[in-house]
Amino acid sequence: MTWVLVIALAAAAFLVAAFVLRAPRRGWEALGAALLLGVAGYAWQGRPDMPAAPKTAQETVSGDPAALVRARGRVTKSGIPPTDRWVIVADALARNGQFADAAAMLRAATADDPKNAEAWLAMANALVAHAEGQLTPAAFYAYRRAAQAGPEQPGPPFFLGLALAQSGRFQEARELWQRLLKATPPDAKWRAELEDKLMRIDVLIAAQQSGQRPR
Repeated sequence: MTWVLVIALAAAAFLVAAFVLRAPRRGWEALGAALLLGVAGYAWQGRPDMPAAPKTAQETVSGDPAALVRARGRVTKSGIPPTDRWVIVADALARNGQFADAAAMLRAATADDPKNAEAWLAMANALVAHAEGQLTPAAFYAYRRAAQAGPEQPGPPFFLGLALAQSGRFQEARELWQRLLKATPPDAKWRAELEDKLMRIDVLIAAQQSGQRPR
């Protein structure tokens, strides 16, 4: 019975993305592949017969996947939900912690439009989250492409700095954020958040230089 529900949910997700959210037809293959990958992963690791057991949650790169999606919309001013159909579907996957599937969807989006800055940025964030906070070469490449596609947009340097900080590269993150702060309008809604991150990273850098753990 469990397998019937899993397959039915995958089919329903495909139908919603294809016909309700109107994902482009040329992306249906990528969407189907992402869903099949999820089903295959469940088939490999799923244990529906195993009794439930409480477990302490582990904090991921974002802490809250939905908050990561909202933060991107706030910094990029793209709005929630975004207007791009690919990004809408990928954000739905990311909100549920399905970062690999979201990245696969966004690869199709950037193949369709290499100048889609929002898709490149969303892909970079998904790749970092999938790597549990590590800035992988693939994620760095996506951030770079996002910056090239939208050179005036604050999202790429903001989130690249966050990924650098999460990878322990505090000084690089600070330099990037400091440059971004200089270019940020005083009335930007996310300026206070950027200033707070700079203060926090200064504490981390000071602790790192003194060989102490930050409190």
